[in-house]
Amino acid sequence: MATDRSDGHLVVLAVEDAPEAAAFLVAALEREGMTVLVAPNGAKAIAIAKRVTPDVILMDAMMPGMDGFETTQLIKGNSLLADIPVIFMTGLSETEHIVRAFAAGGVDYVTKPIKPQELIARIGVHNQNAKISRGAKQALDTTGRFLFAVDAAGELLWATPQARQLLALDDPEGPAILSVPPAMLRGGGARTLRADLTVAVVGQSGPDEYLLRVTRESMEEDIANLQRNLRLTAREAEVVLWLARGKANRDIAEILALSPRTVNKHLEVVFRKLGVENRSAATAVAVRHLSGDA
Repeated sequence: MATDRSDGHLVVLAVEDAPEAAAFLVAALEREGMTVLVAPNGAKAIAIAKRVTPDVILMDAMMPGMDGFETTQLIKGNSLLADIPVIFMTGLSETEHIVRAFAAGGVDYVTKPIKPQELIARIGVHNQNAKISRGAKQALDTTGRFLFAVDAAGELLWATPQARQLLALDDPEGPAILSVPPAMLRGGGARTLRADLTVAVVGQSGPDEYLLRVTRESMEEDIANLQRNLRLTAREAEVVLWLARGKANRDIAEILALSPRTVNKHLEVVFRKLGVENRSAATAVAVRHLSGDA
């Protein structure tokens, strides 16, 4: 993760395989008081970024071997480097290349020949945006909240340390979540990942960034409570528990791997056992028992 420099100088990594173009960038940016590191290829760029984390990366799109698109994808795949803004430099103006630049994780692009003042202005804007984003994430980290963010496609962008642990993001056997359905982001609400993990949309923290909260809910004790006090079977208790947690029948069916028809049948039996006529009344009974007010 990029850090604020004690001397106030911006550190820019220019990934450029043409020596004359690299020299031009160094001269233009150093005149503005920036410290410029130069990498002639993608592999060298990643090695430098790991040693001296830059504030901004200028990425040549077309290079021999590993091109700028692939290099950027690898950078964005590294949690320690992922929040560094990458500005593409390209002589390619076709839409498909611009789309590739953004898809790889770039925040902007400039076309060659480079106009120094335009480039400097873009570097300043994206560095400031990155600092704001880093500050927000650091604040969330220190609060210990179980939060993470995804883009509009539902792909993970970042997570607080607590959320990473809960979601098992670093577990070699596989995380609890890889992506969130885009429909959930648009409609809000919550989604159950496993029997004990629920994800809820908190809000939109940027034009292409959605903030979510993950919580772990203990179920075994609640199910046993409902079974014992309401004289339900284990399956009926599970259905009632999710009913008390505000889930619709179709959601309960998906969570428990049942058909909606089967869920309805269970609820009919539950209503008779509880002496109630509808979902609302059954939910009220369940909530009273789960909260200890019964």
